[in-house]
Amino acid sequence: MRKVIIFTILFINTLLGAQIEELSWPRGETFLTFLEKYKIPLNLYYDLEKEDKELCSEIQAENNYFLYTEDNGDLNQVLIPVSSDIQLHIYKDSSNNYKFQTLPIDYVENSEFVAIEINESISNDIFKVTGNSYLSAIVQSLFKGSDVNFRKMQKGDFIAIQYTQKSYLGKPFGMPEISSAMVQINKKPYYRFKYSKDDKYYDEKGVGFTQTFFFQIPLAYSRISSHFTNKRYHPVLKRYRAHLGTDFAAPTGRNIYAAGDGKIEFVGTQGGYGKTIIINHQNGYKTLYGHQNGFAKGIRQGQMIKKGEHIGYVGSTGLSSGPHLHLGMYKNGVAIDALSVIKKPQTDGLEAKEKASFLANSQNIIKRFEKEIANENRTLPNKFERTKDRSEINVM
Repeated sequence: MRKVIIFTILFINTLLGAQIEELSWPRGETFLTFLEKYKIPLNLYYDLEKEDKELCSEIQAENNYFLYTEDNGDLNQVLIPVSSDIQLHIYKDSSNNYKFQTLPIDYVENSEFVAIEINESISNDIFKVTGNSYLSAIVQSLFKGSDVNFRKMQKGDFIAIQYTQKSYLGKPFGMPEISSAMVQINKKPYYRFKYSKDDKYYDEKGVGFTQTFFFQIPLAYSRISSHFTNKRYHPVLKRYRAHLGTDFAAPTGRNIYAAGDGKIEFVGTQGGYGKTIIINHQNGYKTLYGHQNGFAKGIRQGQMIKKGEHIGYVGSTGLSSGPHLHLGMYKNGVAIDALSVIKKPQTDGLEAKEKASFLANSQNIIKRFEKEIANENRTLPNKFERTKDRSEINVM
């Protein structure tokens, strides 16, 4: 056994002149159709454990994956991210047999603090400095519903942002997370600061401008039969495992209710999750309800749904060892622990004892914004922190 860094696994063959392709996962493609496309024996999938088969159902359309094919078109290996921390790896071993494993994603997380002078437009100017195509839309969404009018921005105004962004194989991975932002319009500044306890954004006076979205547990259950795990190293199997959802054990036929208001995005069968419903909520959240026995009457794609509305029935369809509901939750396309959101205490604003600390920290950030705006050498972003996460793995 030898220890290698995950980056090496995929790129060991590049030393011999091989080409790595970065591709977008096509809509309608499944793990099985992918295997068929590259003439990989389907038993690679059928012989997997239930937990790994479920992960194969987590592949998101239009997400990037990394493929290496040989000169004759045969697949040598592929890395397919299924969450912010875990990816599927198919590769040929020394005997030319295809193998499957799950691996941690070797991403780098950058924290940056930038001040950007407006010369052309918000989108173009932010992209030129950061190279990030999402930041402009996120910044504008933070000020939505306020008196901030981006159309009134003039040349010479500024936008300042403090944010973190994961990168993978040298490219942005996932959505950036903005912790604070300043928009200057006609020389007047407007601020937003994120409060970690409720994920809301406040101004420099502690006034909130976003609503925290709260969910309910969608059924009466007997017990939680499997908890959410994003990246866990199994000491006996000596490999990484993941379960991107929470399993609620309950009798077949028990009612399932919508965890929150939203729009039904999918109704049908989805790989290992069997009969599945996906609801798109506000604030970037989605919920997935898997292994259902059937759907409530009238449930259809595109339908608006209310929190607590009946949507289906507990079952054991797909890859399931017994009746239960698999509840998946996603924030901006990334799987998260549903219980961490459902159990989050509801707050209507900053508590008195925490407000003083929040406001003091906000003033420190404002001073940093002002200092960076005054800095004439700001062609490139100032990278105040560089935190690297390079996980070692064991390869047989």
